Amino acid sequence: MEASEVKKMGYECFATYPKSLLNKGTGFLTDYTHSLNPYSGCSFGCTYCYVRQMPVSLFHKKEWGTWVNIKQEAAALLRKELARAKAKGPVTIFMSSSTDPYQPVEYSEQVTRSLLTVIAEDPPDFLLVQTRSPLVRRDIDLLQELKDRVRVSMTVETDLEEIKRAFTPNAPPIAARLKTLELLAAADIPTQATIAPVLPSSEAFAHKLRAVADRVCIDDFFMGDGSGGKRTKKLGISSLYEKLGLPEWYDPSAYQLVYDRLTEVFAPGQVLVSQKGFAP
Repeated sequence: MEASEVKKMGYECFATYPKSLLNKGTGFLTDYTHSLNPYSGCSFGCTYCYVRQMPVSLFHKKEWGTWVNIKQEAAALLRKELARAKAKGPVTIFMSSSTDPYQPVEYSEQVTRSLLTVIAEDPPDFLLVQTRSPLVRRDIDLLQELKDRVRVSMTVETDLEEIKRAFTPNAPPIAARLKTLELLAAADIPTQATIAPVLPSSEAFAHKLRAVADRVCIDDFFMGDGSGGKRTKKLGISSLYEKLGLPEWYDPSAYQLVYDRLTEVFAPGQVLVSQKGFAP
């Protein structure tokens, strides 16, 4: 892999030159024809991220969260690949499956915005933008061009900042994510709040989400890590729950508590579970 190394914001960045960007949708993403990752690696470095156990991370041999590959000349490559894919039939894209398209490096590099520009010029049948970053609001202009062909899925795993700090200390503040959902909805951009994975939260969580979203997707380690929870188990996440004195939240039944709270305040059909909630 050709790469040049630089230091940025406490993590290492590498310029890479991929031969392709659109990957076939498989496994958890079989509802999509393709996945699209503007970067590989993610400086948010969430403790529970299943990508830590995937080849893209293991091959790099550096701690997950300490490096990011910045894909060069991505827009030109996507323009060609998207045209070819659309010539063969319907195209649905999940962006992104193994990185956050709006992680901090996107502020300067704007790879995601360049790809979104291409997508707005030649829209696929559907695009799901999966992120936990308020930076997505920067691209409201491009998202509006896609109208009902796009949905922004904003991860909000908990409403408790102390829990966020324990599990995802480098992730954006919860309040900023909720505000972003509000701004996107005001701009008529389809959105959903995504509780993935389920983390300990308060009884008020459902009401906070209902104030800014009319659709929620809920997922947990056992349904959503692609291995029935085995990848997450290897990360030793259970010990963090023990340390916090919340072992009951690391259990396949924990999501049911949050689900029941959600269905009390959301209308029927507005709360979706796991793979169904991410589908086009």
